[in-house]
Amino acid sequence: MDARPIPLPLARAAAPERADAVRNRALILSAARRLLAERGVDGLTMDGLAAEAGVGKGTVFRRFGSRNGLMLGLMDEIEADFQARFIGGPPPLGPGADPVERLVAFGRERMALLGVQGDLLRAAENSPELRYASPPRAASAMHVQILLNQAGYDSDPVVLAFTLLASLDATLVLHENRAENLSLERLADGWEDIVRRVTAPRAS
Repeated sequence: MDARPIPLPLARAAAPERADAVRNRALILSAARRLLAERGVDGLTMDGLAAEAGVGKGTVFRRFGSRNGLMLGLMDEIEADFQARFIGGPPPLGPGADPVERLVAFGRERMALLGVQGDLLRAAENSPELRYASPPRAASAMHVQILLNQAGYDSDPVVLAFTLLASLDATLVLHENRAENLSLERLADGWEDIVRRVTAPRAS
């Protein structure tokens, strides 16, 4: 197998900004993530966000244009952080661990992320242009395909990667968690069980 690293699609890059604009954007997004964790998507208001970030409401609108623009910016940051961790973070999620352990860690970390910020990611999934064609999702699909190949999976890693990722959709996971009363830990255990089964050596 070719050992050269395969470049992954990146989360959308922001246009160059002035230093003060970059600082304000970071303050606002950091405050937004805190409010999201504390109050959920419905509790994240522009007025509350401005107060939490210590900036004027006009600054929030100049940076993001609207509440929807804020949500997209927040989703991009969350996905970029997650992508950075599975591309170059510490093992077992990042490089340096066995590929099967990295696959297990990928699903478990994604479940943990959905436990805190799943409503935002679910809202993004309901947007047709973001649900399946976004750069972060493409990066995740390619990453899982690469790890399946490295783990010796000898069928169709492209199809299996999409099948595995379908079980991590925020809409489905939150339904299983809230409506079906399945804990995120149990769902993560299910992810691990599937990964280990499909990557186990086949009997000759």
